[in-house]
Amino acid sequence: MTVTLEGPARLAQRSGPVLACTSVCTALVVGFVAAINLAVPKLAASSLHPTSSDLLWIVDAYVVMFACLVIPAGAAGDKLGRKGTLLAGLGMFAAGAVASAVAPNVAVMLIGRAVTGLGAACVLPNCVGVLLHATAPERRTHALAVWAAATGVGGVVGNVGGGAVLTGGSWRSLFVAVAVVAVGCLAWAARSVPRSARHERALDVPGTLLFVAAVVALLTGIIEGPGQGWGSTVVLTAFTCGVLLGVCWVLVELRVAHPMLDPRVFRSPALSGAGLGMAITFFGSFGLFYVNASLLQYGRGFSVLQTGLGIVPLTVPLLLGTHRVPGLVRLVGVPATLAAAFALTGTGLLWLSYASDTAYPVYAAGLVVVGLGIMLAAPCLTAQIASALPVERAGIAGGMQSATRELGSALGVAVVGTVLTAGFTRHLPAALGEHSPVPRTVKEALTLAPSDHAAVTEAFVHGADTALRAAALVVLVGGALVVAGSWHGGRTARR
Repeated sequence: MTVTLEGPARLAQRSGPVLACTSVCTALVVGFVAAINLAVPKLAASSLHPTSSDLLWIVDAYVVMFACLVIPAGAAGDKLGRKGTLLAGLGMFAAGAVASAVAPNVAVMLIGRAVTGLGAACVLPNCVGVLLHATAPERRTHALAVWAAATGVGGVVGNVGGGAVLTGGSWRSLFVAVAVVAVGCLAWAARSVPRSARHERALDVPGTLLFVAAVVALLTGIIEGPGQGWGSTVVLTAFTCGVLLGVCWVLVELRVAHPMLDPRVFRSPALSGAGLGMAITFFGSFGLFYVNASLLQYGRGFSVLQTGLGIVPLTVPLLLGTHRVPGLVRLVGVPATLAAAFALTGTGLLWLSYASDTAYPVYAAGLVVVGLGIMLAAPCLTAQIASALPVERAGIAGGMQSATRELGSALGVAVVGTVLTAGFTRHLPAALGEHSPVPRTVKEALTLAPSDHAAVTEAFVHGADTALRAAALVVLVGGALVVAGSWHGGRTARR
């Protein structure tokens, strides 16, 4: 069957609806990362009986599949058709959410989360692909800025929407609601998204499998470290496998004709710096989402809905200022914009780590500071990645942007969650600290010592504060490296 592509005039008329549709789809798949964090306390107390590492995997199984497969899914969209791949992704997203909703145990839950992550991987890069195809060249910077705002706002939408759903139902209702929204997005995209030309490009199965295995091995070491011990055979084997698989992935990618992601593209300072910057930005933001959801519930006694609403101050800069970022970049340059972005994000995380027991308005002010940092970073870095590759490789550009963001999110949840658990167990009352095994969640600790509620909550807050400071350190140090590279690259280009 012959596919008739729409002409430039017709595409220009549909650019607005396409931007709206892709922004909502993006907010859905990004917001689901945040929404699940709100359900962590309910999941911990559920009939699934998850351990602390199980809880981290329930959050990260989605993000890992999302991050690892988003680049090959972008390539698949370029080859097989971006609209078809987008629709298939929304279908898989809904199916995985349903599987999680009916999960009788942790294993089925993880399978459902992985399938949902696969669907999200097909959705996000192809949103970028269809958006670039449907937008006139002179409007692409604006469209990308709006789309980037959707990635930031999506996290908050997930918090607020997830809080509303969880207030009226169990954690299973969250997955049902997500499945319903995904089906609605599928119908909308089928109607509004135009078809675009296909580009012949072989899919790199060996490179994809090695990349997935390397990332899973790395995260296994990080997540299992507190429970198994950092010097345990399991953890050391995981880290060793992660390094070896990563080396194998590079060697394979350098030899295949059509690699999933050619490592040589990172020779471009602009692309490699933007990728690292994106990972650092979302390391901090989604590390915050993971901690914040439980901190507001355990530390401040907020309800699930109050917790979802409690993150709203972070969205204010994203909603009001994102459209001005391209103009700011033209005025002061990329290095200055990114320097301000990372300084604000890191400072905001430090602020929050010292405001956990202060009045909520003080805490909310810290969220606004973090939001300012994300507002500056996301559009600037998205535009850098998109401009580093040609338009005919828009799926790969979208995949690159999405992969670095989701890898940063996965590492943020894993590292921040690990630091939180370590800090929590270290500050538990002596009797609980000497118990074998040491309780690693608030639910486990309160089951053993219900009368020590205040002490257990205080231990959790200590752990959360330490985790936020660790996230701030990563953002500030990593951000300084990105800014230094961007400044040096700019000087080199001017010569």
